[in-house]
Amino acid sequence: MFRPATSDIKNKIPFTGLPVRGIFCKMENALSFAHEHKRTCILFYGGMNMKKSLLLLAMCLMLTGCAAQSGDVSDPALPKPQNTEAKREKTAKPGDASSLVPERLEKGADGVPMLSVYDVENKKLETMSVETYLPAVLAGEMAGDWPLEALKAQAILARTFVLQFVVEKESMYDGADISTDIKEAQAYDANSVNDRIRQAVKETRGLVLNAGGELPYAWFHAHSGGLTARAKEGLDYEKQEPGYTQCVKGMENDEAPAEAARWEAVFTPEEVMKAAGEAGAGIEKVEGVAIGERGESGRAKTLLISGKEVSAPAFRIAIGSTKMRSCLLENLRMEDGKIYMRGKGYGHGVGMSQWGAYAMAKEGKTAEEIVMHYFTNVTLDRAWP
Repeated sequence: MFRPATSDIKNKIPFTGLPVRGIFCKMENALSFAHEHKRTCILFYGGMNMKKSLLLLAMCLMLTGCAAQSGDVSDPALPKPQNTEAKREKTAKPGDASSLVPERLEKGADGVPMLSVYDVENKKLETMSVETYLPAVLAGEMAGDWPLEALKAQAILARTFVLQFVVEKESMYDGADISTDIKEAQAYDANSVNDRIRQAVKETRGLVLNAGGELPYAWFHAHSGGLTARAKEGLDYEKQEPGYTQCVKGMENDEAPAEAARWEAVFTPEEVMKAAGEAGAGIEKVEGVAIGERGESGRAKTLLISGKEVSAPAFRIAIGSTKMRSCLLENLRMEDGKIYMRGKGYGHGVGMSQWGAYAMAKEGKTAEEIVMHYFTNVTLDRAWP
């Protein structure tokens, strides 16, 4: 089952993100060609005198430089895969993260913090522990038949998210610590909770991400399109770039649905003008469209609409994040009075890719390995027993 993540349903750039190999094909081919020439140079070296060998070696190196830079200039300029590997840390036992629990949350008899949750569907406040709250959140964000380790990774992010929310924000509902409203919090689906989801929550009990003594933003999205993004690129994050975001391979496999991996959209000039206005750029007439600045992962950071610069992430939210599914644009053009887009991935691209987590779990990776692939400079610690 495919669902977009909650981050892409909200009317603002949110903290989370709702539920290809092809992105590197040209670059990998060029690199392979270059390496083949290097090996050829080494083979020829032994059969020539030193002067001729050095001359040929220099010529080969020139060729490799050209080969590595060749390709279709219309394609996004993306970083080389080997330069975006996640840092590998040795697995360690979870540390003590009890100090990260918000002081205003009372603890139950079992030591788990208690939440006052406003149930939007039933229109009432309910008091429940964090561990009781999480299964319905997990069911709302990820399909219950997914691999257990992927569900556990999502549970860790969900637990981190709710504590971080309580630390920094106030619910829009009086008397509540958080709600089941996706406008402010994570998706919530109590009816879809099953035994596998309960097991994922139980086996990660108390585990949260710890970013040097602080709770990080536990961002996630449906599909990276090949590479994840840092916060400033994917979310137009206004503060200083967090030390725990990074640009790494998304790790998705071919099991991800086509609508998550690739997309196309068509918009009218009126829709584009309205969205540009909401994103902070007043446009009276759409005379042309183009990609402005690209970020580290290849995502559009800005768009040029009639020559005016507009934030690409803000424009995406304004025009509809289920239509313009990402900022990893392969093509943007105006033709016959309409604006055409083609891109890869689904969501803002920051943090964990849900379909990447799915693929990694299928390959036997643990929840800790999954989470640590997407976040850096964090530890996995236990906030309560």
